[in-house]
Amino acid sequence: MKKSVFAAAAMLGAFALVATGCAGGAAPGAGGNGGGGGDDVIKVGFAQTGSESGWRAANTESMKKAFSTENGFELIFNAADNKQEAQISAVRNFINQGVDAIVIAPITVDGWDDVLKEAKDAGIPVILEDRTVSASDDLYASWVGLDFEQEGRTAGEWVKENFDGKGANLVVLEGTTGSSAALDRATGFNEAIEGTDVNVLDSQTGDFTRDGGKKVMEGYLQKYGKDINVLFAHNDDMGLGALDAIKAAGLTPGKDIQIVTIDAVKDGMTALANGEFNFIVECNPLLGDKAAELVKAVVAGDEVEKRTIVEDQSFTQEQAAEVLDSRPY
Repeated sequence: MKKSVFAAAAMLGAFALVATGCAGGAAPGAGGNGGGGGDDVIKVGFAQTGSESGWRAANTESMKKAFSTENGFELIFNAADNKQEAQISAVRNFINQGVDAIVIAPITVDGWDDVLKEAKDAGIPVILEDRTVSASDDLYASWVGLDFEQEGRTAGEWVKENFDGKGANLVVLEGTTGSSAALDRATGFNEAIEGTDVNVLDSQTGDFTRDGGKKVMEGYLQKYGKDINVLFAHNDDMGLGALDAIKAAGLTPGKDIQIVTIDAVKDGMTALANGEFNFIVECNPLLGDKAAELVKAVVAGDEVEKRTIVEDQSFTQEQAAEVLDSRPY
């Protein structure tokens, strides 16, 4: 009789254990310790920068599609409105919620050491998406994004090819101060035009926004007027804002002031095809599938590459007109 009671109790205990496992009630950070494999839903916190541009909107859409329920994920999304303190707070909330992995598109490169260490101590792997950080690379599992320095270099090479020897005056619309995209694009661009007679009149941040680009360009036009020959904008949206300022000043964008930008989103490519922009370097926002692939791998305990660079292109007016209708963003 005792044996029957003990056997029944053992069976009930085993059933309860299996039921608990199937319910997905893993302890916080379990996925980061290899507990998120198999058919379990992977709970991911994604800390986005905000919604400052058309590029960012396409990037967000790509991430939400990749980290969908259909693909085996539960996504907790937070957009920080370009405020780093809000983004760091969101990451801490993800840690407290016991997510299996965290994906961050860091607003700036600095200031991440403490919260990344907190995630590591909690056993939660972190994937960086789009932008990079200055923190030690042992505090995150991997990064996927674009070669921002090469993007700036490609833009600068176009300026060198078209304006070296002409004594051209150039103004710059910088991205968000302290962001890896702005820092690296400036580095690549400046390296490319070094040794030319291109004169950089001014360089200020437009914070990657259309409104910011318009306001800074209005200031440039008031200060330098028709002396400006070329504009380099760190993204399409700032360039599009500058278009409005240039037109309001009675000048023709693409002719009186030639414009080179980075991103190649739909509105920017349309401006290029119409001759209002002169050259665009692509920055592919569709990083979601690769980020999701990396998350699944690190949660499963697999080794992954520390850096994954997605290929970019560049476009002239004629090339933009040819591909405009087929572009997914």
